[in-house]
Amino acid sequence: MSANTPISRRTALGLALASASAAALPHQALAETAIDRILNAPNRDSWNDSFDATAPTKAKVVTSTPIFAPQTIDSVQQAIAEYSNIVRNGGWPRVPAGKKLELGVSDDAVRALRQRLIISGDLPRGAGVSPQFDTYVDAAVKRFQARHGLPSDGVMGRYSFAALNVSAPIRLGQLQTNLVRLKAMSGYLGDRYVMVNIPAAEIEAVELGRVAQRHTAIVGRESRQTPILNSKIYELNLNPYWTAPKSIILKDIIPLMRKNPNYLTENKILLFDGNSQEVSPQSVNWNTEEAVKLRFRQEPGRINAMGSVKINFPNPHAVYMHDTPQKGIFNKLLRFESSGCVRVKNVRDLLVWLAKDTPGASRSNIESIIASGDRTDLKLTAPVPVYFAYVSAWSNTSGVAHFRDDIYQRDGVDELVLSQN
Repeated sequence: MSANTPISRRTALGLALASASAAALPHQALAETAIDRILNAPNRDSWNDSFDATAPTKAKVVTSTPIFAPQTIDSVQQAIAEYSNIVRNGGWPRVPAGKKLELGVSDDAVRALRQRLIISGDLPRGAGVSPQFDTYVDAAVKRFQARHGLPSDGVMGRYSFAALNVSAPIRLGQLQTNLVRLKAMSGYLGDRYVMVNIPAAEIEAVELGRVAQRHTAIVGRESRQTPILNSKIYELNLNPYWTAPKSIILKDIIPLMRKNPNYLTENKILLFDGNSQEVSPQSVNWNTEEAVKLRFRQEPGRINAMGSVKINFPNPHAVYMHDTPQKGIFNKLLRFESSGCVRVKNVRDLLVWLAKDTPGASRSNIESIIASGDRTDLKLTAPVPVYFAYVSAWSNTSGVAHFRDDIYQRDGVDELVLSQN
């Protein structure tokens, strides 16, 4: 081959891998051989050379197809076949954690990062295995982060490394576990329904087989888990009262009252006995647990724990969906902070969608009622099914596999509880 003869990207990648293998120790050579088999496997999709002109985007990572769509089952089965092939060919390399890998960095760890991202389909084979963290790697990392529910900033931090270094066999098992869950929900769910995916801390409002709205959510912490349930949303409370459940009275309010006797007054929480008669906080012995016999009701207003909205549906767990006065919590990476109920970002958009066939529930009317501060209940003309589900892995109709933290340890593998590793 002459110095002026152009070489293909496939050839260049082969030369790079061959050169790396020749320079490595024997056990490294074996690893490179296994990776080479994966990259050259005949049933892996070919990347379009136009990638050099257009880096991968999040367009394929997010689609309008619901997680509970029948097509999702087919997509997950395809993903299982692809991940089975990866496992058969030796999986992917572990990427050394601890270094800050981001755009502009040159480090040997980037070689392993490139190999890892190529095998999982986030980086095209033609990008090569150099130590440079270039724009192609940056785009691939962002794509990887997006399909793992992480902030797509292109910076390899603690949780990105943790997700990256979950082995291929474990990811394959996670897909297989969740395929069973998806099949259990494969029947008719309604023309319009709401699905809360607990591990993703996300909500889908689905209409006629398409996602009409997506909402970021806050769900229950590991010690106070959001339950799996099926129900129907029948009522919207605007400017609601908040009645504290016994678990919060015991674990939170009583200890707070022991530290600050003015806590209830400062937070506009009133006490009522079994006859609905108001009780003075000063008459309660807070050194005991007798307060659990009382009803704790927080008045509507700016600091109400449910914000301006409560979404009601019957269930034996006494949970509901609601607004929150703490809007900043939706920006957190780990959104597992509630006591079991589900807080909804941009909840008023969801209200309008839920109540679109309910008289007097236009956007302008809802906003006007909330602004007035008057407590108002809106009963939906047509109740909307709601499903709280636990889906920690799926694949969308674009063939992009998604994985989430197994926050409640229901997938049976410790390595999948990334927030605790």
